[in-house]
Amino acid sequence: MPDLPLHLWYSITSLGGAGMTLPLAFAIALWLALGYTWRMAAGWLLLLGAAIGVVTVTKLAFLGWGFGVRELDFTGVSGHAMLSTAVYPVALFLMLLPARPAVRLIGVVLGLAAGIAVGLSRVVLSAHSPSEAVTGCLVGALAALLFVRIAWNAEPGRLSAMPVAVSMLVLAVLMHGVHVPTQRWVTHIALKVSGHERPFIRAKWKAVRDVRPATAPLSQTLNTLAPPHASRV
Repeated sequence: MPDLPLHLWYSITSLGGAGMTLPLAFAIALWLALGYTWRMAAGWLLLLGAAIGVVTVTKLAFLGWGFGVRELDFTGVSGHAMLSTAVYPVALFLMLLPARPAVRLIGVVLGLAAGIAVGLSRVVLSAHSPSEAVTGCLVGALAALLFVRIAWNAEPGRLSAMPVAVSMLVLAVLMHGVHVPTQRWVTHIALKVSGHERPFIRAKWKAVRDVRPATAPLSQTLNTLAPPHASRV
């Protein structure tokens, strides 16, 4: 892991918060609707909504019913990693749409790198396991790249780069550090749907071990119970 000060990791992880990324996502949709078509804007929101749905379902499954993968320490897709990896590549793509394809591609790659940095910060800050951060980055990147593929051949002159870039920058500055209690909302929904009084917690969930029934052959059981010096026949 890069040896960065803790406050810097917190600054990086805040880039993936819903309070910042969702307003940027809606701003992207608004610019797409104004400069291109409502269909393109709806396509972007649909892809992002599907990615948010994946995150929400995995979190509900764990918080409400304890569904996860113990071997991978997986309790749900990282929302920070998904949102940042989905939103930033598309935001930079939209800003650089009037530029040459190579420059556009560099913007998408930089956006993906920003999302990966957010995912890494979630692991460093012990907010998520590596498997949760990786899946978050993969889900977000899939949504972003699908949209970029759809919109790649859009007419570049329909939007001016400067207003788009300035609006995104101003919005990012204004919304940086704004906290949206998405985890609390998801937990509340999980408890309502599952009927449980308390959500599942990672530490207790990891401490549970599967109890296997005694289905081993009798001879194997006797050999297990025999002292080390006993002879086997």
